[in-house]
Amino acid sequence: MKVVFMGTPAFAVPSLRSLAARHEVQAVYTRPDRPSGRGRTITMSPVNDVAASLGLEVRQPATLRDDEEVAFLDALAPDVICVAAYGLILPSAVLSVPRYCAVNVHASLLPEYRGAAPVHRAILDGKSVTGVSIMRMEEGLDTGPYASRITVQVGDSTVDELTAVLADVGAQALIDVLRDIESGSVRWTPQDDANATYAHKVTRDDVALDPTHRVDEALRRVRASTRSAPARLRVGDTILTVTKAFATATHLAPGQATFDGSRLIAGFADGSIALAEVRPAGRASMDGACFARGARFGAACSWTRCP
Repeated sequence: MKVVFMGTPAFAVPSLRSLAARHEVQAVYTRPDRPSGRGRTITMSPVNDVAASLGLEVRQPATLRDDEEVAFLDALAPDVICVAAYGLILPSAVLSVPRYCAVNVHASLLPEYRGAAPVHRAILDGKSVTGVSIMRMEEGLDTGPYASRITVQVGDSTVDELTAVLADVGAQALIDVLRDIESGSVRWTPQDDANATYAHKVTRDDVALDPTHRVDEALRRVRASTRSAPARLRVGDTILTVTKAFATATHLAPGQATFDGSRLIAGFADGSIALAEVRPAGRASMDGACFARGARFGAACSWTRCP
């Protein structure tokens, strides 16, 4: 089939690769490249990078509510538009372009976790399972009927690990649904709006660590944190982003911290966690014990929530 693909982050890359291997990808839409990192250098999105390596035409409009962009899509006359975490709303003029429909690879078991951060929210909520849905796009936010839902175990995955698994599962499900669309055998199931929930963007407050938290809650916040919304705490006068942690049997009072010579440990409401990997402000991630030795933390100190 003739396909136009729209996606931006790493989650979208497996879908793009699968489509390029099996169909005619006419064009790839991705969000405009942005400055990133400490040097604020302009960095290509993962989808832009892969599309360029595959020799595909890349377009990066700031909006799809543009007559010239709609005219460009019309001229391509695609059979389907495939979307995976693109980051822009598709207006009705774009949704009506493809011969069949526009389909979206969404990282949740719809109608659960519609919206921007379904993987983060599944981890924060302590879900044991989540999944991927392939849905037909409408003007509403993730409201269209789905043709496929694949369940995935959450386990102890971080948001990056779980996103990678869902991306691969979603890519295969997308190919299967396109096959059914082309053959005329696809079956669309309406979502039950009564059971819909929304996955709003995760903020620093959502993942901030606090001595009043239970250990399992604290660990979920660490696993769901990102560069833009990191799980942080203050040990003494030092602010630390916690990137890896695990529960320990060491008994510490909430807000108490200690370095026992091999581990930096923080006390929570019902137990303690070892800070296995931390990132001090302005520095790279490092082993928690190495950081504690260099910072000369003593056998007893305190920790607090970051503002």
